[in-house]
Amino acid sequence: MTHIGFGVDIGGSGIKGAPVDLDAGEFLEGRFRIPTPQPATPEAVGATVAEVIAHFNPAPEIAIGVAFPGVVQHGVVRTAANVDDAWIGTDLGAVIRDHSGRDVYVLNDADAAGYGEFRYGAAHGRDGVIFLATLGTGIGTAMIVDGTLVPNLEFGHIIIDGHDAEEYAAESARDRHSLSDDEWIANLQRYFTEIENLFWPDLFIVGGGVSKEHASFLPRLSLRTPIVPAELFNAAGIVGAAAAAAAHH
Repeated sequence: MTHIGFGVDIGGSGIKGAPVDLDAGEFLEGRFRIPTPQPATPEAVGATVAEVIAHFNPAPEIAIGVAFPGVVQHGVVRTAANVDDAWIGTDLGAVIRDHSGRDVYVLNDADAAGYGEFRYGAAHGRDGVIFLATLGTGIGTAMIVDGTLVPNLEFGHIIIDGHDAEEYAAESARDRHSLSDDEWIANLQRYFTEIENLFWPDLFIVGGGVSKEHASFLPRLSLRTPIVPAELFNAAGIVGAAAAAAAHH
């Protein structure tokens, strides 16, 4: 008997969903994607998420998880950098329930990805303190401690040498500041050293699109903490959201 969950990942450019095999951490069917409506208001996004769910029409007993690109505190959106500001202060779960008729479990997108990696990916079966950093337009972070997710950690925004860390260490910083590979790797070194000195994690996981090129930069970092690339890539948000929803169902 396959344990099935359903995950939706709300992104700045696309809203994606798929049913998930919760034993394997894999999609049961190909994901369905709809471009994120512009402007990405609660009404428009709620309707689009409902459309993604309806495309698969998961059975009523299946837990549905929804990952959102911002801080989600007890179901309420607190930041919304890549969607409409109207989200701030909005009850994300209520919006989706109003449009889809389904109860959903909601969480931050980096938290979903981190939980997915913990359950099925690079940290599978690991106890201790696991720290995920996704390097993209910004730096998303997640921390799982002995299997428990610590939600909404915005450690891409710690101040290093007077600057918001993601300004110089995110993947986008390479173009923004015309950084050479060596310069960018030095910034990553500075970032991960700061994180490891603050938290003493047992494992770093690096996600985001750039993690596919991990062989060109991860071996060049000098850290006491093991650092490995993410394994689930673009599936992490959907898989992690589904698994988190099932865990809270």
